[in-house]
Amino acid sequence: QVQLRESGGGSVQSGGSLRLSCTISGDTYGSDCLAWFRQVPGKEREGVAALEGDGSATYSDSVTGRFTISQDNSKNTLYLQMNSLKPEDTAMYYCAARQRSGFWLPFEAADYDYWGQGTQVTVSS
Repeated sequence: QVQLRESGGGSVQSGGSLRLSCTISGDTYGSDCLAWFRQVPGKEREGVAALEGDGSATYSDSVTGRFTISQDNSKNTLYLQMNSLKPEDTAMYYCAARQRSGFWLPFEAADYDYWGQGTQVTVSS
């Protein structure tokens, strides 16, 4: 079992920045694929940034150039640096971890095994 806990959400004005953190604990062996998703009420969960074990990152078109996903050296914390925030970035943000092997789509929610409880980000215009 892997436990994930997000923090760092809040309310900011358009153009502002936030850094989300996701603390990773438990039996993390093999859980090298990590991602940030977001969801607004009534819509499907949307992948915004994913990080593979080799350090390569993937971003959705909507956040490319504004968001950066990273992990600390101990691999116990996953980050999402969010700059130039827009009102349409308002959502509940979740971190996710994949532990199973095999083919993987970075922004397919069903391909992840563990989820945090989420942290709310609100961007006002």
